[in-house]
Amino acid sequence: MQRPPKQELLLPPPLRLGDGIGYFSPSSPATHFAPTRYARARRYLENKGFKLISGGLSGKSDNYRSGSIQARAAELNALIRNPDVRCIMSTIGGSNSNSLLPYLDYEALKADPKIVVGYSDVTSILLGIHAQTGLVTFYGPALVASYGELPPLVDTMFDAFSSVVMADKATEHVYDIPTQWTDERIDWETQNRSKTLKPNNCEFHGDGCASGRLIGGNLNTMWSIWGSPFIPDIREGDILLIEDSLKSIALVERLFAFLKINGIFERVSAVLLGKHELFDDAGTGRRPYDVLMEVLNGQKLPIVKDFDCAHTLPMITMPLGVEIEVHFDTEQIRTVQPWLSTRR
Repeated sequence: MQRPPKQELLLPPPLRLGDGIGYFSPSSPATHFAPTRYARARRYLENKGFKLISGGLSGKSDNYRSGSIQARAAELNALIRNPDVRCIMSTIGGSNSNSLLPYLDYEALKADPKIVVGYSDVTSILLGIHAQTGLVTFYGPALVASYGELPPLVDTMFDAFSSVVMADKATEHVYDIPTQWTDERIDWETQNRSKTLKPNNCEFHGDGCASGRLIGGNLNTMWSIWGSPFIPDIREGDILLIEDSLKSIALVERLFAFLKINGIFERVSAVLLGKHELFDDAGTGRRPYDVLMEVLNGQKLPIVKDFDCAHTLPMITMPLGVEIEVHFDTEQIRTVQPWLSTRR
């Protein structure tokens, strides 16, 4: 598939109470291996007033994935083509969402734009859709992984999600940085308590204001589509969101160096470096930010360290493809370009 000409920004309509949220499993079969959490997540969003529309692979498993490449693409295309679905949400990530990219119905999404949200391995689908259609996509919660969580975290994530995708006037949004966070792991099927929270450690390293188009997501997944027609060109002045989970310090150095030798850090105006869930520092005591500083080798680059749009909880929701501002002096992040349409 050829890279299309530069796309005009395409805005989806806002989500409304009573709308259909369709969910799909582009990689790991979470609806199969975590049925208790899956049922809890469905109930949570139904109780919020939404109609949940199941993808065709719900409850199914093909070992490491929910189904064949063709079956997974068909599941997502059915939701794309369903006019009752106004938001398409992944159930979880995995490792193989990029397999679907050549087979998705991008023209149907252009004809009927809708909110598409997920994170982690679903980065490939979010960026692929944006590259092929210009549609604003959303780095944010996944059905089973996020809305199967217990209070208070699930409520915090829903509030952050709804404040973005249900906005009446989607022209400016100022992000609230969570006061607490966690990366505690509890078995999904036996969890019966809230996770233990820690004081937030998000830090703004820079001066003044950086502004640019927000692009990025899970860095390990971006690597899997690099150089293809399904990753947007990273432009001069962009603000780059990068985050990861359960990776070793050796792999993180490799990925950061990959961006460096491809000239990305010379191109972007700032980096939002997400919190790394259960980072393996190999006994070094160093964190991803320390690795990035070593890779930059003195290069000046404004960075928000340990940002909360990542695998850790709670997760905020960010629109990919729109202009944002990062105010380092006041430690504030805001969108400054519409991310939702005014039409339904």
